[in-house]
Amino acid sequence: MPSHAELVHELRWKKFPVLNDGFVCLVDCMGDDAAVVQAARVSYGEGTKRVSDDRTLIRYLLRHRHTTPFEMVEVKFLVRVPMDCWRQWIRHRMASVNEYSTRYSVAIDSMQTTSPQDWRTQAEQNRQGSGTPVAADLGRQLTEDEHHFQVTARQTYQKRLEAGVAREQARKDLPLSTYTEAYWKIDLHNLLHFLALRMDSHAQQEIRDYATAIGEQIVQRLFPIVWEAFRDYRLTSMALSGLEIGVLQRMAVRARLPGKSVWTEEDFSAAHDESWRSLARCRERDECRTKLELLGLLEPRP
Repeated sequence: MPSHAELVHELRWKKFPVLNDGFVCLVDCMGDDAAVVQAARVSYGEGTKRVSDDRTLIRYLLRHRHTTPFEMVEVKFLVRVPMDCWRQWIRHRMASVNEYSTRYSVAIDSMQTTSPQDWRTQAEQNRQGSGTPVAADLGRQLTEDEHHFQVTARQTYQKRLEAGVAREQARKDLPLSTYTEAYWKIDLHNLLHFLALRMDSHAQQEIRDYATAIGEQIVQRLFPIVWEAFRDYRLTSMALSGLEIGVLQRMAVRARLPGKSVWTEEDFSAAHDESWRSLARCRERDECRTKLELLGLLEPRP
């Protein structure tokens, strides 16, 4: 198995493609799994009778939401990303960023394009999310319109530059699909937080593709023990609120119907006490139901 230093050398500047012309790549890395453990064990001091092994300690730290040991590790990336996707990315403020400047340089001559089958409808129950793919004929028309618009926008930009217009003004009508590049340096704790949010199924597909590339192609390889714990306690886990625990407790005392291995909708509704009455139609109730379905405790909705 290669050492951590050998892995960093292997991954450094290797571009992992995302979307039609984007990428993520590792620039540098300070620290590894052992650095997390080393930072955590400082607090033991002298006289500790028993010190957990590295894997057990890292799993304990993530399971109990300790943060500072993971902040001792830093990772620097170079990313190429469409500007609209970058707007979501940059909301994660706990990072050092230096972005390509279209005041000093000509804008990158590349834009994110959308294949006919990749256009999505607006989700009916989630105002910020996507629904199902649009019809094939509409998808083809939308892609044609996109191509025409992007070509026209780039030509307009080039004409302004050729006419001597300042770069900072010539750029103002470039579409958000234009790619930008940035160095992004972040500690491991905040990187894991970014990945937990942006690899989630509720995240926009485009930024989810970037997060998945960073997580699975780079972080997983550089920090295998941390990644295993992160996967178990964040990516594939679920949290239960106090209200949801109450529902589970009240459902547990109700007998299931003969021959039934799961509770019914009637059981689920009956398990809501007064604290849930005002939530009967809200998203929180739906999320509770989804969790119970995933656990195999509640019959799926038709």
